[in-house]
Amino acid sequence: MKKGIAVLLHNIRSAHNVGAIFRTADALGVETIYLSGYTPTPMDRFNRPRKDIAKVALGAEKTIRWQYQKDPKEIILELKNNKYQIIALEQNKKSVDYKSVKIKYPVLFIVGNEVEGVPQNIISQCDIVTEIPMAGGKESLNVSVAFGVGLFRMLGK
Repeated sequence: MKKGIAVLLHNIRSAHNVGAIFRTADALGVETIYLSGYTPTPMDRFNRPRKDIAKVALGAEKTIRWQYQKDPKEIILELKNNKYQIIALEQNKKSVDYKSVKIKYPVLFIVGNEVEGVPQNIISQCDIVTEIPMAGGKESLNVSVAFGVGLFRMLGK
């Protein structure tokens, strides 16, 4: 049984990253993916399936409920009112190690733009900001890779 796991993708620019996150979200049992800002959706503006997302998602874009809303603050407020724990996966001065996060269900995970990350106005609405420590010379992982690594660990999969 699903426990109430949702994801918010804000200002993700790459359709391939969106498709990869859909596919990983399916493996994690995510119920709903919210897309906001300029994140591409599985259907284009003419309501046709986007082949670039479908190619990577391998059908997950058809099995996971998704919703687009330009302003992510409205999504977050609605879920907070429904007792969701709000967690951003982001490098930030307030971040805690992702291995120490204790999940309370229902939960919303937020990931952001590949370069800029999750904006501060969204970070300020989160209950927890968490990050994956980096040991190498690069400062971060690709957003879809970080999503998979982080959520598989935090959700105990």
